[in-house]
Amino acid sequence: MTDRILVIDDDSSVRLSLRQVFERENKEVTVADSGTSAIQLLERYIFDLIILDVIMDDMDGFYVVNLIRKKGIYTPVLFLSGQLEEQSKILAITLGGDDYITKPFSLEMLTTKANALIRRNKDYNMESKKELVCGELRLSLSDFTLRKNGKQILLTSKELALIKFLMENQNQVFTKEQLYVNVWQNSIVDDNTIMVYMKRIRDKIEDNPKHPKYLRTAWGLGYIFKDEVR
Repeated sequence: MTDRILVIDDDSSVRLSLRQVFERENKEVTVADSGTSAIQLLERYIFDLIILDVIMDDMDGFYVVNLIRKKGIYTPVLFLSGQLEEQSKILAITLGGDDYITKPFSLEMLTTKANALIRRNKDYNMESKKELVCGELRLSLSDFTLRKNGKQILLTSKELALIKFLMENQNQVFTKEQLYVNVWQNSIVDDNTIMVYMKRIRDKIEDNPKHPKYLRTAWGLGYIFKDEVR
């Protein structure tokens, strides 16, 4: 799977330079020119690494990383800064940053640090299997709580079992029969039960249950769980 990097910097030349260097490494690069636009992207999409400038016009990088950590977004953050003071580096790490590099920097050093953070995070996730993620939804596998933008969504045990199965098998269409076998452990399908649970889950996780973003109907086939970008 291609690594996804979000570059946040209000300097267009930096954004262009970093896009080019990482795309040469076959990485998928998204750029943001402000903290506000970056937060909007992070609330909708999953990235493997955030490269974040400290000084920006609308809000500084310290505020951005503090805010996303409070929202439950734990993507590794590599700070870029022209500030050489030790206190600035300490603050960056204290607020939730993972590494820090000062400008001007060599692209070789930047890519080395970036790849190390991506690799370390993937290794950690493989070992801990901490959570299942789809867009704004995060299902913790340690305490089995579902959160949307950091806010917990209360689920019954069967709703939890159903959404866990769907999040483990994102982008796959399942018939009602398949859902009943895998979640209810029963081969005798009750269509009404499936419909009731789908409505309950949509009411809890969707901004607009009548036009679901995540739990969608595959007409004539069944259901599919995915992050539908609108």
